[in-house]
Amino acid sequence: MQNVFQHIKGDKLIWAIITLLAIFSFLPVYSAASNLAYTSAVGSTFSFFLKHFMHLFLGFAIMYGVHKIPYRYFKGLSIVMIPVVIGLLILTLLQGKTIDGANASRWIQIPVVGMSFQTSTLAAVVLLVYVARYLSKISDQAITFKQSILPLWLPVFIVLALILPANFSTTAIIFSMVLILTFIGGYPLKYLLGILGVAIVAFGFFILTAKAFPTLMPNRVDTWMNRIQNFSNSEPSEADYQIEKAKIAIATGGIQGVGPGKSVQKNFLPQSSSDFIFAIIVEEYGLIGGVFLLIMYSWLLFRIVIVSQKADTVFGKLLVLGVGLPIIFQALVNMAVAVELFPVTGQTLPLISSGGTSIWMTCLALGIVLSVSAKRQEIKKEVDQEENPLEILSETI
Repeated sequence: MQNVFQHIKGDKLIWAIITLLAIFSFLPVYSAASNLAYTSAVGSTFSFFLKHFMHLFLGFAIMYGVHKIPYRYFKGLSIVMIPVVIGLLILTLLQGKTIDGANASRWIQIPVVGMSFQTSTLAAVVLLVYVARYLSKISDQAITFKQSILPLWLPVFIVLALILPANFSTTAIIFSMVLILTFIGGYPLKYLLGILGVAIVAFGFFILTAKAFPTLMPNRVDTWMNRIQNFSNSEPSEADYQIEKAKIAIATGGIQGVGPGKSVQKNFLPQSSSDFIFAIIVEEYGLIGGVFLLIMYSWLLFRIVIVSQKADTVFGKLLVLGVGLPIIFQALVNMAVAVELFPVTGQTLPLISSGGTSIWMTCLALGIVLSVSAKRQEIKKEVDQEENPLEILSETI
């Protein structure tokens, strides 16, 4: 076991937080799995639990492998991967899958293994790494809007345009993170306001097109509008079913909760193990469980900011924020939906909710953060060796 820990590099507190969240996730996932096993009639509670364990195991393997890669290599990889993810997004969109008449082309089937993969989550990580690379490249130059259109904003808008028809919430989160990252990276505010204006106009044009040609583009817009109307409507409706059940679960939990595995609302919430797992956690573990998660994600955010500040290059600083902040933002959105502060978005709770792609891409992003942290540790170690060569020699003897 000691040999294993010797090979683990990077911020040890981040490793600890990730591990605590992963271990804690088994409790609510196993609890919600009983309902999944009953409603799907495929597999047992233990099989869903085992599936979640395998997803986490593969996620930690991805994180371990990625954190061993020197983070400077992600610059070149982002350039190579941008065309790849665009191709995957086009392939996903062309499938034309619909659910209740709405565009639902979010996953592609992986050949041989028979598993599905949500391409937009990979595209988000790759795109933010690409944006961090570009901003670090021009960090010591005078930025002009015209020069940044093709190398920066064209890939951003292509990726967002391919995700938007099937997944507005993911598109909005990615775009928000890109704006935040470019602002932190020193991109002029007046240009960012211009980009925001263009994005609003383009989104309006998309809505008009979807309304005018519903057969050409399966109408996801109606789903978005219904969610917003239901969120703002004070009178309950059938569409509020999930939110109402989530609120009942949270209210039932109280301070201490009803106890592990004793949730009642998991039997009524269709997405009890993914989108609304926070409500099940609060029901079973009460306010204490909810606050525990808030503390864990806040602590993770704090460590991400620390790693960013200590990074040895501009690219390292922006890279950590680019891939790290969306994890925290997604967690806050998921919890806000459960308590009806946001409309229903379909965003999972990172490292807690069941689901392969979300876990894997979260671990990929955290592996990148740990890679930057590991590089900082190597530099610090080299400096210490130069300053105290006799002490280092005595330790080796």
